[in-house]
Amino acid sequence: MAVTSEVAKPRAGIATRSAFDVARVREDFPILKEKVHGKPLVYFDNAATAQKPRQVLEAEQNFYLRLCSNVHRGVHWLSERATQAYEDTRVKAQRFLNASESREIIFVRGATEAINLVAGTYGRKNVQVGDEIVISAMEHHSNIVPWQMLCEEKGARLRVAPINDRGELILEEFEKLLGPRTRLVAVTHVSNVLGTINPVQEIIAMAHRQGIPVLLDGAQGAVHLKVDVRELDCDFYTFSGHKLFGPTGIGVLYGKARLLEAMPPYHGGGDMISSVSFEKTLYNVIPYKFEAGTPNIAGTLGLGAAIDYLGGLGQENLLRYEEELLAYTTEALAGIPELRIIGTARQKAPVISFVLNGLHPHDVGTVLDQEGIAVRTGHHCAQPLMDRFGVPATTRASLAFYNTLEEVDRLIKGLHKVREILG
Repeated sequence: MAVTSEVAKPRAGIATRSAFDVARVREDFPILKEKVHGKPLVYFDNAATAQKPRQVLEAEQNFYLRLCSNVHRGVHWLSERATQAYEDTRVKAQRFLNASESREIIFVRGATEAINLVAGTYGRKNVQVGDEIVISAMEHHSNIVPWQMLCEEKGARLRVAPINDRGELILEEFEKLLGPRTRLVAVTHVSNVLGTINPVQEIIAMAHRQGIPVLLDGAQGAVHLKVDVRELDCDFYTFSGHKLFGPTGIGVLYGKARLLEAMPPYHGGGDMISSVSFEKTLYNVIPYKFEAGTPNIAGTLGLGAAIDYLGGLGQENLLRYEEELLAYTTEALAGIPELRIIGTARQKAPVISFVLNGLHPHDVGTVLDQEGIAVRTGHHCAQPLMDRFGVPATTRASLAFYNTLEEVDRLIKGLHKVREILG
C-alpha cells in the first residue's frame, strides 16, 4: 500500500512494555560500537548475516588456543576434548530444535548445503520421471535451484504455490497442488524478503495426509521463532549458524532418523565410512554418514556458544521485544510519503522490504550507508518473488534484538534525507 501523506509518529514508549534489556545485550556485540563514515553503525542487515556476541568469538578462539585437534579419530587428550565439545554442540542443536535424538542433527555449511543434501540424497532416491515437488512463490533461490536441478535430472516437475498481494501463501491453492505424484514439499518457515511467517503446521498436516514429507527452510525461522520440530512434525528442518548470531560456514540439517537412515551419503571420504576396501565401502551410521572429512570444528563450537547465548537471554522476552521493534518500524515507515512496504502479512517477523518513490534501491542504500546505516538492497536471492510484486529490487531493513528504537528513528531520518537528495 503506497503511503502519500505524513502520519503520526510511532507511539512513544512502545518498547518499554518489554522486559528485555537491549542496552545490556548490546555490550556483548563489539561491532556495534564501530563507526561508519564517522557515524555510529546502525546494522539493519541481519537477515543476510547477524552480528556475533563476544561469547561466540571467544568460543572459536578458545578452540584454536586450547583444544585445536581433529575430532573422532584421535585417542590423545586434545582430540578427545575437541570431540566431546563437538558432540556437545550436536546435543545443544538437538535441544534447540527439540529433536528426538542427537543423531538427527547433521552439521553442514549452512541452510543452502542442507537443502542440496536433501535434494541430492532423498530426492535422487525417491523422485522419478513425472513426479512433482511443491515449493512456494516466496522461496529463496537456495530453496528453488536445487529442486530445479533435481527435476531437470529426473524429468520431474516443480510446482509453485501462489501467494496473495499481502505476501501470504494461499492455502487452498497450495493444497490443490498436492497429489499422488508429489514426492516432497519444500517451503520457507519465514520469508527472507517479506518477513511472512508461513502457517507451516497446517502445510505439514496437509502434506502428511497424503504421505508427502516436508522440508522447512528455517534460515529465518530459527532466528525469530521458537522451533519445535516434533510439535511441527516436519521431516526436515534447516538453519544457518551465521544468521543465528553464530559463525559463518556452519549450519544444521535436522531429519527424522528413519528418513536419514534410508538416504545414501552425500559426500564420500573420511568419517562417513565404517570400513573401506578397493572392492566395497561400508558406510557409517547417522549422523556421521553425512559428515565426510574434517568439519568446521571451531565454527561448530561457535554455533554451540550462540545457542547457549540465546538460551540465556530468555526467548519469550526476546521475541516480544522483536515484535515491538517490528510494530514501531512499520508504523514509522508508513509516515514516509510515497514509500510502499512489500509484504504486509498478518503474521510477520521483523524483516521489512520497501520501495521508495521510484528510486532505485541501490541508490537508497548508498545514501543510507553514508549515514552509517547498513541495509540490504537488491533482489535478496528471490528474483521470482520480485517478479510477483512487479519490482526489480527492494530495500530491506531486517532487525535483530540488539537494535533499538533510536536506530529506527535514524533510519527514518536517513530515508527523509534520501528523498531530499534523490528527489
